[in-house]
Amino acid sequence: MTIIKVADESEVISKLSTYVEKISNDAIYNRGKFYIGLSGGSVLKFLCESLPKINTDWSKWTLAFCDERVVPEDSEDSTFGVYKKQLIPKTELTEKQFIVLKQGVSAEAAAKDYTEKLKLAFNSEEFKFDLLLLGMGPDGHTCSLFPGHPLLSETILKVAAITDSPKPPPERITLTYPVINAARNCIFAISGAGKADMVKRILKDKEDLPSARVKPEGSLYWIVDSDAAAHI
Repeated sequence: MTIIKVADESEVISKLSTYVEKISNDAIYNRGKFYIGLSGGSVLKFLCESLPKINTDWSKWTLAFCDERVVPEDSEDSTFGVYKKQLIPKTELTEKQFIVLKQGVSAEAAAKDYTEKLKLAFNSEEFKFDLLLLGMGPDGHTCSLFPGHPLLSETILKVAAITDSPKPPPERITLTYPVINAARNCIFAISGAGKADMVKRILKDKEDLPSARVKPEGSLYWIVDSDAAAHI
């Protein structure tokens, strides 16, 4: 694990840009493609500001979601809906490069469909992302993996449905730890004093919280601003 402390949110965004550019270009050079998993929440804001600044071959990107809310794409709760409005117009990305949620079905059906779409995208039963960009909630959750939830122990499903999310909306799909921890790189981007206690509990006190269970086969980075890193 590499902990990178920066001054403020703008430096979180700058550092994130640097890492995404390097990892994407390394993946494209070595394997001809770049597979990235996106998150919502505060990470969404960071990415919509940082990604348009990087130098990369956008045509080689395949973009999926670490989790997604089971809502219509035009809902303000749709993670893809926000990227569609705030990221795609600023880059050379197209909608076809995003692996999106099937509309109008249950969470369980959406999770199964998403699994099949990932199989096609990776041309494999195994989903090895080059990079997962992760956020952390105030309770220590990441993706839609919440403290005390049975999905923390899921080892078979690669994409799981959740219908009782403690954070609305309740119906979502999420990548599970077998996929998260198979990634070549994972990056947490954390900003703000409101995250300081949880950052301490995970990085210093080593509490067994969902974000602390992210232990990829490759590299793990925490980019943390001075407010969020106040207690570490």
